[in-house]
Amino acid sequence: MPHYRCVGDVPRKRHSQFRDDAGCLYTEELVGERGFFHESSLLYHRHLPNLLVSAESIDLPALTSGALPNLPLVPRKLQTHALPVGSDAVTGRQTILCNDDIRISYAAADRVSPLLRDARGDELVFVEEGAANVETVYGVLNVVQGDYVLIPMGCIHRWVPGAAPLRLLIVEASGHIGLPDRYLSPRGQLLEHAPYSERDLRGPSGPLHVDEGETDVLVRHRDGVTRHVFARHPFDVVGWDGCVYPFAFSIYDFEPIVKRFHAPPPVHETFTGPGFVVCSLCPRPVDFDATSVPAPYAHSAIDCDEVMFFLSGNYTIRAGLDIGQGSMTFHPAGFVHGPHPGGAEASLAKSHHEEYAMMIDTFRPLSLGAVAAACTDADYHTSWLRAAHGVDS
Repeated sequence: MPHYRCVGDVPRKRHSQFRDDAGCLYTEELVGERGFFHESSLLYHRHLPNLLVSAESIDLPALTSGALPNLPLVPRKLQTHALPVGSDAVTGRQTILCNDDIRISYAAADRVSPLLRDARGDELVFVEEGAANVETVYGVLNVVQGDYVLIPMGCIHRWVPGAAPLRLLIVEASGHIGLPDRYLSPRGQLLEHAPYSERDLRGPSGPLHVDEGETDVLVRHRDGVTRHVFARHPFDVVGWDGCVYPFAFSIYDFEPIVKRFHAPPPVHETFTGPGFVVCSLCPRPVDFDATSVPAPYAHSAIDCDEVMFFLSGNYTIRAGLDIGQGSMTFHPAGFVHGPHPGGAEASLAKSHHEEYAMMIDTFRPLSLGAVAAACTDADYHTSWLRAAHGVDS
């Protein structure tokens, strides 16, 4: 969980009378996880946040598109920049991979999104390119390239891109996304061996103080999408405190852990979710024993699918394969994967790993999303053989 924050105006005691200048009571909203047995935040609204004017179900494939069979079972390379630019960060989501625990989508947004409440789970959004203001019921997050943005379940928010198109990789979870337990003290403080600290987590600025009338909110829930129309805008909060709120963390602030010999993926773990983990691969010294092989060995994760999304840098073990910013590789369980021919040998000459990449490991098989075929390199699965025979990749 993120650490406790207090933003805006709140009374000295929780659940006590708190009035505006005209003497009217502010309305409390307690946001609590797991039936209020875990973290919570207390928000103070100018108006009742549950004045529902109307509700209608809507068909919005960007938030509901399902799975296609992963057939044939092969490793895949996907180029997200082959997908169309346009729309917004909510209705413009294009599903690439998914299972019952997670949906991985891509958006190239150039306009303001509608308000969204994800009632299915937390969202973790990685900013590949561009900048945006993420306006939320808790305040504003200013985010830029390299930021992970964690939006807690139920948090009403919208994306407001800057001047340039905003490229996002979006992870929609079926539950809560948090920090790995092994980095935390029994009471939730990040420990000294963790690859980041509380100082690296950026919370929202002060409340937005929006005081408007009827407002639409899209709600993604387990049965589909519903459009709610509320009598008052949800961003009428004057203050809040607690441990549930959106926050940002930059991949550039991740502190890599290195060893004398190759360190496996858990040293890169950054977030954990239901049925998956998210890791950050960042520039770091190579393994420093004189006999070490810095490239990862061929490996068979027998109950884990692996997705890599590349931000920048040169990934030695995939040299010559047109893997750059926005590229994604998908190596499913049931396939042994590792360096391309020559990758292990080439790594011996390196003093540093150079890439910035996000890795997602899922513990249930991923299926293909609706746009996977449109951005897949059809020949990737034969690239190991072609490289071994000296054929251009």
